[in-house]
Amino acid sequence: MAKYLVTGVAGFIGRSIAAALAARGESVRGIDSLITGKRSNLVGLEAMDFIEGDLADVDACAQACAGVEVVFHEAALASVPRSVADPVSTNRNCVDATLNLLVAARAAGVRRVVYAGSSSAYGDTPTLPKHEGMLPKPISPYAVAKLAGEQYMCAFARVYGLETVTLRYFNVFGPFQDPSSHYSGVLAIFCRKMLAGEQPTIYGDGKQSRDFTYIDNVVEANLLAAAAPAEKVSGQVMNAATGSRIPLNEVFVQLCELTGYRGKPAYAEPRAGDIRDSLADIQLAQRLIGYQPAIDFREGLRRTVEWYRTGAGD
Repeated sequence: MAKYLVTGVAGFIGRSIAAALAARGESVRGIDSLITGKRSNLVGLEAMDFIEGDLADVDACAQACAGVEVVFHEAALASVPRSVADPVSTNRNCVDATLNLLVAARAAGVRRVVYAGSSSAYGDTPTLPKHEGMLPKPISPYAVAKLAGEQYMCAFARVYGLETVTLRYFNVFGPFQDPSSHYSGVLAIFCRKMLAGEQPTIYGDGKQSRDFTYIDNVVEANLLAAAAPAEKVSGQVMNAATGSRIPLNEVFVQLCELTGYRGKPAYAEPRAGDIRDSLADIQLAQRLIGYQPAIDFREGLRRTVEWYRTGAGD
C-alpha cells in the first residue's frame, strides 16, 4: 500500500518529488497520462507503483487515491503559451482533473493534498514582491486554471475537512525539465540551445525578471508542506520561491559563462499571457512550514547546465 501519491510523476517536478520520497525509503505511487510527461523520467523509480492514467478519468483518480495518505498534485498542462493556443485542453487537464482528484481523495480517506499552484495567479500587477494577500489577477487561461485549482483546494479544506496546502511555484528549473518543446521553461530551452551552439530567443527586451527557483527548493517545500501540523497549514496558500529575481539578459550572460556560448541572443516580440516581472515574498512559507531556499540561482544554474551537458535531457 502506497503512503504517497504523486500525480504528474513522469514530469519534471513530479519525478523530482517521487525520487526524494523514494530516497527516504517511502512507499510511493505515481500516476501520469504521459501527455507531456516522459517515460524516461521514471528510470530509477522502478520500485514505485506506477499507473498510466488520466486524472480527467474519475476511475483513474479513484484507483490512484486508494489507500494513500498524502497526495502531491503536480499534474497539469503547465504552459502559458499552450493555454493561449488551446484553453479547453488546459481547463480539462488542470481544473477538471484537480476536481476529480479532490473528490477521489476525499472518498478514499486521503489525509492531505499538497497542490502545485502557480505564481501566474498574481498576473502582471506592478507590485513587488508578490504576497499571498494580493488580489489574484490572472491574465492567461493557464493562470485562471491554476487559480481555480487552488480555490477548489481551499473549498475542500473548509467544507469537507480535507487537509490541503497550495504552494505557488515561481519559475522552477533544474534537471529533468524538458528542453525540447516551444512550451518548455526558458532555462531548459536556453541550456539546450547554448550548449549546442545555437542562438536562443528572448521574447521581449530581456529586462523582464523572474524569481527562478531551483528544483531542490521546491521539493523541500513540498515535503515540509506535507509534514506541517494541520492547524497551521490546512487551507493555506503560500509562495515557494527564492525571494530574489534576475533579468533574462543577466541570465543569458551567466549562461554564456557556464556553457561557453559566444553568440548574442535573438529578440522577438513578447508572448501573449507572459508577465513582465515576478518576485516572491516567502515570509509566509518561512513562518508556517519553516521553508528556506537552500540553493541560490547561480548554484542551481550551474547544476542544471552540468546535467544538460551530460546529454541526460536529450
